[in-house]
Amino acid sequence: MKTLQFLSLLFATLVLTNCGNPQPETTETPEPTETVAQTREFYQLKVYSFSSESQIATTDDYLQHAYMPAVKKQGIQNIGVFKFITNEKDTVPKTYVLTPFQSMEQFLALENQLNADAEYVQAGSAYIDAPYDNPPYDHIESILMQAFTDMPMMETPKLDGPRSERIYELRSYESPTEKLYWNKVDMFNAGGEVALFDRLGFNAVFYGEVISGSRMPNLMYMTTHADMATRDKNWEAFVDSPEWKALTAMPKYENNVSHADIWFLYPTEYSDY
Repeated sequence: MKTLQFLSLLFATLVLTNCGNPQPETTETPEPTETVAQTREFYQLKVYSFSSESQIATTDDYLQHAYMPAVKKQGIQNIGVFKFITNEKDTVPKTYVLTPFQSMEQFLALENQLNADAEYVQAGSAYIDAPYDNPPYDHIESILMQAFTDMPMMETPKLDGPRSERIYELRSYESPTEKLYWNKVDMFNAGGEVALFDRLGFNAVFYGEVISGSRMPNLMYMTTHADMATRDKNWEAFVDSPEWKALTAMPKYENNVSHADIWFLYPTEYSDY
């Protein structure tokens, strides 16, 4: 009887261990060391969409005078707040808020911590207590990511020029399958894309594996440039580089991106980036 119980317990343990969404077979990238795994940040990217100037003003006031001070009291630093540069195809005003977390536990605890902060509640009352028929935004999209192993923490761009001229380029690369998605992540890490961006002075803010979002499987990353002319020169150098030409010639990295989105942003005056 004891033998049967032991075998049953062993079988149940094996089943539980193999449940979930395991990463497909990608042997190119070695498992991250324990130190790297512990330091890889998590990111929440919240995208606010608006239909009026009053909504934008209310949300800006909330972010600057309520959200950012309250979050920083919880030990969370380096929060980015950016505005979308609208174009002919996308005329909807948007605000992007990038918040880093040291762990998932820190992310999950934040909402309760904010609601328990009397100063936060008072400073953000116009936003928090907005009436149902006059909300401070049309909707919010929330994307949760974990940092790449080759850049486990966010970095502040090394730019000296005026904020009004800076170009923050946010990209999302979708893949046709989860296996090809992990292949693209590997291309950034083991393949050397992260290192190439760094060599060419792209001033990356973060690279993130999307673990919850509306366009999965996908990865996202943000680079920064002094102005649009500099951005164009940087990308020209990237495409013409021997490293990129060698990567794109490798059969193992073929067909790992099915769709790419690009958003041009600029930082608010109160953004930490």
